[in-house]
Amino acid sequence: MNLDELKRTYKESLKSMDTEETIDLVFYRPIGFMWAVLCAKLGIKPNAITIASIFIGIAAGILFYFDTLWINIIGMLLLIWANSFDSADGQLARMTKQYSRLGRILDGLSGDFWFVAIYFAICFRENVTSEFFMSLPWLIWVVAVTAGLCHAKQAAAADYYRQFHLYFLKGKEGSELDSVEQLDSVYNATPWKGNFWKKITMFFYRNYTANQEVLTPNMQTLRRTIRSAFGDNIPQQFRDDFRALSRPLMKYTNWLSFNLRTIALFCSLFAQMPWLYFAFEIVVLNAMLVYMIVRHERICKRLNKDIIDGKY
Repeated sequence: MNLDELKRTYKESLKSMDTEETIDLVFYRPIGFMWAVLCAKLGIKPNAITIASIFIGIAAGILFYFDTLWINIIGMLLLIWANSFDSADGQLARMTKQYSRLGRILDGLSGDFWFVAIYFAICFRENVTSEFFMSLPWLIWVVAVTAGLCHAKQAAAADYYRQFHLYFLKGKEGSELDSVEQLDSVYNATPWKGNFWKKITMFFYRNYTANQEVLTPNMQTLRRTIRSAFGDNIPQQFRDDFRALSRPLMKYTNWLSFNLRTIALFCSLFAQMPWLYFAFEIVVLNAMLVYMIVRHERICKRLNKDIIDGKY
């Protein structure tokens, strides 16, 4: 593969310039691409990379338990490594056209495994190192559960808005946008016999998608209006208008995903106050989530009205 082919393949491995974050473009995507190229040569599948990232991320979380900075730094490096694999699995899937709903589910679950390990590590650590939490050992667990529930909502909303944007930018082939209606149809058509694990994963993924839809009522109305008015032939002008309105919000989908989150985590570990990470998720990221939802719902409401009024 010559340099021009390498550049072209790298560009094709990206989701889109609309949805990529600066830190990813400068750091994670180039590293992920190198992993993806190596794995393609070795015949390693995207799902195998995802599973490897789960174990590396869990190992990182365990190292955050220790109240020793150099051990924490090793954990930080492992978490960065895990995320480079998380980038590589998607890039490899796009390079080799090995898309699957199972891969999307695994990719979404990988980060959940990392952060569950991180949450447990921080809770156990605070209960043995912090005088305040040692006197109220239940409190850090309440804070952690609250932060975890917020984290789940934040990540789900960010992913959903990103996929919705990609749907109008690249169409069905370039987006992983799903709906409960579609998933219910697939789930009900799949027999339990011989498909136990597929049915289980589909059940949880269906509920994950349902939670995304609950957060976005105006988006769901817009989707129904689009389907009724245009079917699959959405006018290019509408696509362009949606993209122009949605693009400024894509930075929030990235901030709510990994990079800003881990910067806050690493800062709290360097400060030797890991509980601050929970406060960051509950206060700062929730404020960002609410702002993003309100803005996006206004966009959807406006465009839905434009369709009904015959603008498109």
